[in-house]
Amino acid sequence: MASPFTGLEVRKDMRPSARAFSFDLDHALLSVVALEASVPDDAFTATALGTERAGNAVLIDEHGLVLTIGYLITEAREVTLTTGDGRRVPAHVLGYDQPTGFGLVHALEPLNLPALTLGDSRRLRADDAVVIAGAGGQAHAAAGRIVAREPFAGYWEYMLDEALFTGPAHPHWSGAALIGPSGDLVGVGSLRVERDSSQGDVTPLNMCVPAELLAPILGDLARGRPTGPPRPWLGVFAQEVDDKVVILSVAGGGPAARAELRRGDVVRAVGGRPVSGLADFYRRLWKLGPAGVVALLTLERGGDVFDVEVRSIDRTSVLKKPRFN
Repeated sequence: MASPFTGLEVRKDMRPSARAFSFDLDHALLSVVALEASVPDDAFTATALGTERAGNAVLIDEHGLVLTIGYLITEAREVTLTTGDGRRVPAHVLGYDQPTGFGLVHALEPLNLPALTLGDSRRLRADDAVVIAGAGGQAHAAAGRIVAREPFAGYWEYMLDEALFTGPAHPHWSGAALIGPSGDLVGVGSLRVERDSSQGDVTPLNMCVPAELLAPILGDLARGRPTGPPRPWLGVFAQEVDDKVVILSVAGGGPAARAELRRGDVVRAVGGRPVSGLADFYRRLWKLGPAGVVALLTLERGGDVFDVEVRSIDRTSVLKKPRFN
């Protein structure tokens, strides 16, 4: 297969065996395609995510709807899909959903591939066998297991109440299909994370977005419409340190930058209510109202504690929009 990952195959001892599953593994893997996206140099996300992005995507219906992870196609002007037989098919960006992280594209030519049925990851339990599949068949698929289902808070103002964590980590996880024991799509690969074990070792895992989050928003996403009221966005990149929220940086030109928030600032409260950790920070921020609301932040800086008002915006307002033909 002419894949962006040719030469970067999954180790043979990590690949799934078709005999281990009750469904037709090779048939299911045909639904996973490679995705390449080109983004303009002046795009808001170009510096952080690059202008040439490569990952995976999965066909979810016979009409050419293809699901991926949103950061691969955010602000993309050109998208190309590569099928298992090496065909390169142009695709059009339909939309990306900020709360879930999903991205959706439409193939502009028939893919002539089987579509994976959307499943429900809530039926899975810890240690259930799954396949984490990149484009390219079994050579790019990994046999894995569900390690945990728990909240995830990302440094870029992103949070899932329940995310899927799988192991071992797939080497090319972006947009990879998480295939459940019944052969349906139960999640989409988003990140590589590391977890400390009880023995003191560091174990690499993948964080996947649960597939059942797609159903409520699929109609709007497929039509290029907003999937709900936009959340308030400040443009901060933060990490959790001992239950404290510490700002790593701020997005240039964003609300936090205009309010002169700085690296090292500790967010102690939102709207007068103390925050304990990154997830609590986001929940309190998003409860203030839709994008445009003023967030009163209590900050600690160099031993001083003070309040600052930050007028939030809709995150998508700084992004280049998909072009509809």
